[in-house]
Amino acid sequence: MAKQTHRNRRLILVPCPYQGHITPMLQLATVLYSKSFSITIAHTISNSPNPQDHPHFTFLPMPDGFSDGKFVQEQTVANVLVISKSCKEFLRQYLEQQQEKLDENIACIISDEFMFFCEEVATDLKIPSIILRTTNATTSLARSGLVQLYKEGSVPCQDSQLYEMVPDLHPLRFKDLPFSLSAGFENFAFLIDKTYNKRKSSAVVWNTIECLEQSTLQQIQQKSEVPIFPIGPIHKLVPGSISSSLIEEDRSCLSSLDKQNRHSVIYVSSMGSLASLDEKEVAEIAWGLANSNQPFLWVIRPGSIRGSDWIELLPQGFQEAVGERGCIVKWAPQMEVLAHEAVGGFWSHCGWNSTLESIAEGVPMICKPCFTDQWVNARYLSHVWKVGIELEQLERGEIERVVRRLLLEEEGKELRARAQELKGKFEVGTREGGSSYNSLNELVNFIMSF
Repeated sequence: MAKQTHRNRRLILVPCPYQGHITPMLQLATVLYSKSFSITIAHTISNSPNPQDHPHFTFLPMPDGFSDGKFVQEQTVANVLVISKSCKEFLRQYLEQQQEKLDENIACIISDEFMFFCEEVATDLKIPSIILRTTNATTSLARSGLVQLYKEGSVPCQDSQLYEMVPDLHPLRFKDLPFSLSAGFENFAFLIDKTYNKRKSSAVVWNTIECLEQSTLQQIQQKSEVPIFPIGPIHKLVPGSISSSLIEEDRSCLSSLDKQNRHSVIYVSSMGSLASLDEKEVAEIAWGLANSNQPFLWVIRPGSIRGSDWIELLPQGFQEAVGERGCIVKWAPQMEVLAHEAVGGFWSHCGWNSTLESIAEGVPMICKPCFTDQWVNARYLSHVWKVGIELEQLERGEIERVVRRLLLEEEGKELRARAQELKGKFEVGTREGGSSYNSLNELVNFIMSF
């Protein structure tokens, strides 16, 4: 189909204002722009993406109800509910104005699964809508199963049951269920119900790939009344490179990696964009890394150590002990770091974007999840895909042992070999004729049918 016939068809994309949700939405926008659609990003004022990084897109800031500065990153469920209430009417008025224009056609709205108000507005205005799910497919089953277990009185469970298997969700244990501890369960259950039940969108786009979740995707499609399009990892389909980070990346760490041997460095980004640690936990990580005697690149996000602005609370003598073997930065260009030949392992919180990016570069992982879907991802990384080691305790001796297992021992070589095998499957799936490549083309044709 000729490209010029697409460009007058505009897509409105609405991300949830968290780094792990903004990144895949902007990646999807870039992919669809390359297919000659016009793109508008309707985003909250809080945690807004930088328009200068995406000059070909139109950006629409939406008042989100947090102008008084009460956007608390950790209160995800409460934030989403406030955003839904605050943005809904604004988006409706904007779309009504756009519908009156004759020079451009709104083909559809693509919204993050948590931005369910978009679907309600689209339905009222008779505009097609599509959902983007930014977690893996297994997490959706686990979330729905968790709500059902709550209704049955099986959760919250006793501490003695945490390591028991969840019925019908093998190999997940009760401790792996994706519950947000910062939310009351009633609010959480309400959000999950709005996210997964009785949706009216025309399709679901999933940032996952068949080689990881074929049976789960088949199970979901069999029960779904609309088509699903697994097009992940979306970043592998993006032409060129884009920036979607809400935090400035320190590229100087790449030159430090250049000085290290192949597969010798452990890359540590264990808190992601949300989690935080106290001084004792940071000390255990620091001395575990130091005592491993292995080179490391450690990302410590400003404000992520409670009680300090950055690294003021690192233990005394730590930096002197590690010398040039350790590099600490505020934020890193993660995909470039993972692609660097010096990196031999990734200690991660196991967010889904980080998980896909690590597998895509064939890098095995140390898994220490912090909350929600990260527990599901960590369990699958270690027990299903078998490219990761679970770190159960933030204790310096355990950290030292796990780092050395991954970088130096035969177990680490086996994990790396499996990660490399999955990397190859990702490459096959995202190039011409592959499952994600074909699914993307089907999505484009589906949008064009509206």
